[in-house]
Amino acid sequence: MRGEVLHYDENQGFGFITGADGSSYTFTRENLRRQTAMPNGTAVEFQPGGGQARDVFSIAGQTTAGPAVNSTVGAAIDAAPAQAGIASTAGGWAQHFGRSSESATAEPSDLWGYFWRGLTQNYFNFAGRARRKEYWGYCLFWVVCLLIVGGIGIFTDIEMGNFDTDVSAVVTVGLCGTFLLATLLPGLGMTVRRLHDIGLSGWLYLVILIPSIGSLIILVFALIPTQARENQWGPIPAGVRV
Repeated sequence: MRGEVLHYDENQGFGFITGADGSSYTFTRENLRRQTAMPNGTAVEFQPGGGQARDVFSIAGQTTAGPAVNSTVGAAIDAAPAQAGIASTAGGWAQHFGRSSESATAEPSDLWGYFWRGLTQNYFNFAGRARRKEYWGYCLFWVVCLLIVGGIGIFTDIEMGNFDTDVSAVVTVGLCGTFLLATLLPGLGMTVRRLHDIGLSGWLYLVILIPSIGSLIILVFALIPTQARENQWGPIPAGVRV
């Protein structure tokens, strides 16, 4: 597959490629076939799989090889089986489950920005890493918004006289229930990325199902500082001092 280098850190030996299918792929120095220098914007070819690019090599030099070579390369790419494209797309979704945090915009300048980014750009993102500031910024404004939504519901129920009838707090329950359902996936993704940030698998979120102590375990995980090195879920999040 063809793609373009979004970023490559030669010191860490880690980078990102955007593929022709629109997905983002990670790669390391070991995945480079011919060279170690990969400036941003370099046109490359690679083998996608599981959200990672392998056998990466630059194709910049091929643009001057003449029409015959270019047409041969283009024909070979166009003749690739459709199954390969389907497999690469599926691999990208298996890794990122939506928009990846690495391709998001610049780091937010305030806690509200983390909350808003979690609801929009990272709504269905279980890949990458989330620093403590991002996690707790999201949690803070999630609680604030829940209180506001609940307050609106209670005020509406009082004005409609619902507390004096059989329907009781129907508006409050409806609004709060809708808010909880709407923020379920962003909150789950945020916690999974926080676990990735300390070097743990996102599947450990299932400990929350343990009665009494499950939520406490997740709280302890969320308080652990960022792992001060690149791990299998990506580089150190921007803004973290190491």
